[in-house]
Amino acid sequence: MDSLIGYCESVLKEDPFSGMIFAFRNRIGTGVKLLVYDSTGFWLCHKRFSSGKLLWWPSSFEEAKAISSFKLLSVLNQSKITYEASAWRALSSSNNANVSLNSQGNQSSGLANTYS
Repeated sequence: MDSLIGYCESVLKEDPFSGMIFAFRNRIGTGVKLLVYDSTGFWLCHKRFSSGKLLWWPSSFEEAKAISSFKLLSVLNQSKITYEASAWRALSSSNNANVSLNSQGNQSSGLANTYS
């Protein structure tokens, strides 16, 4: 875990204590590790696929930083990404029509994906 934290700091130039989710795949695409800090410690989750390999992975660091929660979930479920759900929005007929989105206006704030 310490080597992944060091990789985030030295190579990716990102703060691993930010709460951002960092995703790493193995070389052959049969497993993914997720690293995240939750203010009390680091979580390291590892998923090894029972069969098959990753169907998609970001081709650049910039593409990885912009990945949404929907795309990350699709990657972890070995799904083909055919569309992306739109950001949450209040319905005009509901009682919460005055609720606004966060400053980024999307569902992917605080989420990043990195590769090795």
